Amino acid sequence: MTRIVSIGECMVELAPSSIEGSFQIGFAGDTMNTAWYLRQLLGEDHQVDYLSAVGQDAISDQMLGFLEDAGIGTDPILRLPGLTVGLYMIQLQDGERSFSYWRGQSAARHLASDTTHIGRALNGAQIAFFSGITLAILSEADRKKLLETLSSFRGGGGTVVFDPNLRPRLWETPDIMTASIMAAARVSNTVLPSHEDEATWFGDADPEATMARYIEAGAQTVVVKNGPGEILISDNGTISRVSPVAASKVVDTTAAGDSFNAGFLAAQLAGKPIKQAVAEGAALAGRVIQSRGALMPCAE
Repeated sequence: MTRIVSIGECMVELAPSSIEGSFQIGFAGDTMNTAWYLRQLLGEDHQVDYLSAVGQDAISDQMLGFLEDAGIGTDPILRLPGLTVGLYMIQLQDGERSFSYWRGQSAARHLASDTTHIGRALNGAQIAFFSGITLAILSEADRKKLLETLSSFRGGGGTVVFDPNLRPRLWETPDIMTASIMAAARVSNTVLPSHEDEATWFGDADPEATMARYIEAGAQTVVVKNGPGEILISDNGTISRVSPVAASKVVDTTAAGDSFNAGFLAAQLAGKPIKQAVAEGAALAGRVIQSRGALMPCAE
């Protein structure tokens, strides 16, 4: 059995419904979205767990129930008194989304406060997945704890997968964000950046520059997503490219990258060549952006 631990924050999601001016309530969050899609794509010989923290209130209970109903393991999730879960609202304009957040009392901001707990959660896992958002919600001290634990996990033979997922509004300053992202890259085997974000905040002239920066940081595999454009891949020094099939329509781009990550990792775990894994990730993302909200059933 392969065990995957996804690390981050699950939030209450308010997403626009088909009725103008109304919203539907769900649960989502970048690393949880990836875990949710992975659970759908993988067979019973794989275990998908979520490492986070929630409160002890009713909405936290509902969130745990949602994860358990989806088949995602919740044993690594801390229950912290006096706190709750974060909330975000999606607003759409021509298929592109913007977000408003309420996360001041989110228990997930303390998910890495206990390094012993993180170590126990990763014990026996083969893959740990996290993102720039995971880091952004933590204190500076807890970011360091999480990265040190992930470095030890990698050193012990585990595979660390990182999506930079740059969200500058969550960080103290852009400089802290970029320094933290590169610190995370240095403990990661696989990095899955999006070139548009990287160009804005790191000044990368092209996807090749994004790829080169993460290879220099020590990543063995780098997959540079580029919206609907060509995807650039470096796998242990071998460079290749995949041109994704364009979606027939774009309804909501929420979770496009998260679902890509899941499709890519699931295909890799099935032993498929890396170009096929990237193509399958892109195909899943292409389907996801044609529906509303972060989560959609993978079954045809």
